[in-house]
Amino acid sequence: MNLNPIPKTLSVAIAAMTLLAAPAQAQETKVAVAISGWTGFAPLTLAREAGLFKKQGLDVTIKKIPQKDRHLAIASGDVQCAATTVETWIVWNANGVATTQIFQLDKSYGADGMVVKPGITKIADLKGKTVAASAPGTAPYFTLAWMLKKNGLSVKDVKVVNLEPQAAANAMIAGTDGIDAAMTYEPYLGAVRAKPEAGKIIATTLDYPMIMDTFGCTPKFLAENPKAAKALADGYFDAVAMIKAEPKKSFEIMGADVKQTGEAFEKSQAYLRWQDREANQRFFTTGEHAEFSKEAAGLLLEAGIIKAVPDLTKLADTQFLK
Repeated sequence: MNLNPIPKTLSVAIAAMTLLAAPAQAQETKVAVAISGWTGFAPLTLAREAGLFKKQGLDVTIKKIPQKDRHLAIASGDVQCAATTVETWIVWNANGVATTQIFQLDKSYGADGMVVKPGITKIADLKGKTVAASAPGTAPYFTLAWMLKKNGLSVKDVKVVNLEPQAAANAMIAGTDGIDAAMTYEPYLGAVRAKPEAGKIIATTLDYPMIMDTFGCTPKFLAENPKAAKALADGYFDAVAMIKAEPKKSFEIMGADVKQTGEAFEKSQAYLRWQDREANQRFFTTGEHAEFSKEAAGLLLEAGIIKAVPDLTKLADTQFLK
């Protein structure tokens, strides 16, 4: 059989017409985000796993980085954005790592706490005792400093052993000698709740409402990618809406990321509140964010965690909440 080959010029023309006929694919903006396994950050994982960020035109990579090292990842350019507590942004900016908060993630309602061994009945009893907590500049360390200050003490009145939240909770469960108390959070605090013989939860953010998390990025990323910044906020709010609409599916996805069942994750999240768009607007526009930042900065300065207070008016940009 004699088949006449298609002339090369015609082949090129056909290929060009095929490309023109194909629908244009918008290029997704790549962004790397640093978080931890903290329950409050889980909607970010949900937004990625459920394709909500992708629908917003984003290609999001989530990296699990301890809070004490997260600012280093930002400074190196390994990540452009991160999730952390409000006061931590103050520490990072005070130490020369420029970052700007663009939306609030959650508020803790008992999800962060102090666990003590039997025999310790009040926070004031910790004077001279040893407390396991993450390094200075992290949420557990700040929570310790906050709770001690509210009870007439400071971090100088205790010996702090630096352990990350999961390790701190495990130390209490194991009854580790030499550790009298520990600072931890969900889902690890839940492991202590399940074993009351391991220790008593003497205080949480129900008693001291001071843990609230926000999401932020470098000023460079925000200036160069304003649409992507808004897409990150919208993707997060979509995830919060999905949790309300499809709780079982959402809890299973978020729980799997921290090796929990959907049921176990559901119990963990009961101790916090994710913040939707309306709650975000209240938080940033009614003065709550500014007032807390001012008080937190004072404590950070007093505790020696920062040497000077950065310009607090430049730590948040609310334009992406609209």
